[in-house]
Amino acid sequence: MARKRDEAAVPVILPDERQVAAYLHAHPDFLVRHPDLLLSLSPPSRWAGDDGILDMQVFMIERLRDEVDRVRGTAESLIHTSRSNMSIQTRTHKAVLAILSADTLAELAETIGDDLPALLDVDVATLCFEPACEPLPRLVAPGLVTLPAGMVARTMGGHDRDCALTEEMPGDPALFADGAALVQSSAVVRLSPGGPCPDGLMALGSRNGRTFHAGQATELITFLARVVERSVLRFVSQT
Repeated sequence: MARKRDEAAVPVILPDERQVAAYLHAHPDFLVRHPDLLLSLSPPSRWAGDDGILDMQVFMIERLRDEVDRVRGTAESLIHTSRSNMSIQTRTHKAVLAILSADTLAELAETIGDDLPALLDVDVATLCFEPACEPLPRLVAPGLVTLPAGMVARTMGGHDRDCALTEEMPGDPALFADGAALVQSSAVVRLSPGGPCPDGLMALGSRNGRTFHAGQATELITFLARVVERSVLRFVSQT
C-alpha cells in the first residue's frame, strides 16, 4: 500500500508596501471598518529631522492609546466582576430554596451542613447557637453546634456587627468542629431569631485562604442568614 506523501507547509507570503498602498487606495474606508488597527500603527511626525521641535500630536496619540488600554482593562474587569456577582447571586438563591425546603430543625441543620457547601462552593458550613436561658427541647438537633455563652459577641467583635470575615486564618474548632482543619478563610454571620431562641451563628469556611476577605460585600450572605433565622424561629415556636 503506497504511503501518502506529507504535504509541505505552504509559506505565508505577505504583501509588500506597494501592494498594501494599492489596496488602501482601492479601499479608502478600510480603517473605518477596522478602527482597532489604528492602535497598532505609528503616526507620522509633522516635522522631519532633528530640529529640537517636540511633536505634541504624537504624544497625544500615545496618551490616547494608553487611555484606550486602561478603559479596555477596566471594562474587562467590570465584566468579570459582574459575571462573578451573578454566579454568587444564583448560588445564594439555590441555597435559600434548599433552606426553605427543610421541614424540621434537624433537616435545616442537615441542609446547612451537607447542602450549603456544594451550593455556595465552600468546604464547611455549620449552624451554631449559644445555650438558651431556659432549655429549649426544640433547639436540639443532630448537626447543631453549641457555643459557649457570649461567644457570638466575641466572634462578631461587638453587638453592632452582623458579619465577620477572616482570610488566611485557620478555622475555629468551636465553630467548625471536626471541619476546622479544612478552613483557611471564613465568613461568620450573626443569627438573632428572637422569641425564645438565643443568638447564634452561621459559619462558612473554605480551604482557599482568599475565598473570604476583608472588604468583601456581605449583603447576600447576610440575607441568607435572615432566611435561616426565620426558619429556626418557625421550628422552635411550633406547638
